[in-house]
Amino acid sequence: MNCLHGRCVLFGLALSLAVGSARADVLAVVSSTSTVTTLSKAQVTDIFLGKVSHFPDGTQAIPIDQADGSPIRDEFYATYAGKSPAQVKSHWARVIFTGRGQPPKAVPSNVEVRQLIAANPQAIGYIERSAVDSTVRIVLEP
Repeated sequence: MNCLHGRCVLFGLALSLAVGSARADVLAVVSSTSTVTTLSKAQVTDIFLGKVSHFPDGTQAIPIDQADGSPIRDEFYATYAGKSPAQVKSHWARVIFTGRGQPPKAVPSNVEVRQLIAANPQAIGYIERSAVDSTVRIVLEP
């Protein structure tokens, strides 16, 4: 490509802005009946990567993932854990191989994540801001 008069730079900037604006606002949520009201980025990441199995108050944490390959899942792990889809797969391959755990249950949509979380005060998941309703509580947002 011939970059005359900075057109490549402008094209690159425009492309990055378009991609950035296409991202959804992904939030970590629990049931509105949960005793958990807020969590840190590290706490959420540790739960979803299987490093801890309880909330800070000692109650069991049951993470609910979005489907592998979904843009929401990819954004969640990039934003909260700083990991690419390949890094997340590699992490879980090691954990499974060493017998230290299993990845979270994965469901295909925001609606299903929200329904599972609303029904179980021990569950935690992530959904787009537009999917939040009164049945769930936001515990962390980017």
